Amino acid sequence: MAKKAELTVEERLRALYDLQLIDSRVDEIRNIRGELPLEVRDLEDEVEGLNTRIEKLNSTLELIDNDIKAKKNLIEEARALIKKYSEQQKNVRNNREFNSITKEIEFQELEIQLAEKHIKEFKVQIEQKKEVISETKERLKDRQSHLKHKKGELNAILGETEKEENALIEKSKEYQEQIDERLVSAYQRIRKNVKNGLAVVAIERGASGGSFFTIPPQMQVEIASRKKVITDEHSGRILVDAQLAEEEKAKMEKLFAKLS
Repeated sequence: MAKKAELTVEERLRALYDLQLIDSRVDEIRNIRGELPLEVRDLEDEVEGLNTRIEKLNSTLELIDNDIKAKKNLIEEARALIKKYSEQQKNVRNNREFNSITKEIEFQELEIQLAEKHIKEFKVQIEQKKEVISETKERLKDRQSHLKHKKGELNAILGETEKEENALIEKSKEYQEQIDERLVSAYQRIRKNVKNGLAVVAIERGASGGSFFTIPPQMQVEIASRKKVITDEHSGRILVDAQLAEEEKAKMEKLFAKLS
């Protein structure tokens, strides 16, 4: 292909339409993948979140176990004190001492009752946490299976299309280098702002491709003459005549066949 400075208007229009066909093919490949990459990413995030949740629940179980051990130690200490105070009661010299020791024994008995109450509550919490862990593990197993399936789908599609997509992206760059930067910038700007990324379209039945607005006959003649770059006043797209479009499609289909 000729260098930028040597391109005629017709050559630029052909190069632009070729560029559009290449970029549309890349869009088509990416549409085949569809939402799969996002689905895989979301599933990976969900699996990571479920694993984190299980880890936190297990950590909470360890803390509750430690709390139970602490309460059991407290009960043992309280029983030891009750035994000691009961021995002391046998040797009291007056009612005041007896009553004082009795209060200490009652206090330790209350401590035992409270600790036993807390242990029961902790055990209920443990059962609840274990149930949540079990449910979370089931959910994790299901999500991991779904993730494996989706990754398999994505890898299969990537295996079929990645090579072609990369080759097309390189071709797109090559064609962009043949066209002056101002025109490439305009093409890319239009492509971002129109439906389906179609910045260059052929005239179909007297209207620009995908549009219902009729193009005046005189403008159609100018487009067919390929003497200047003309845009559709309604959509802003760059227009080419149907014959040029058919010729370039046939040429690019051969290129796509080689790359696929």
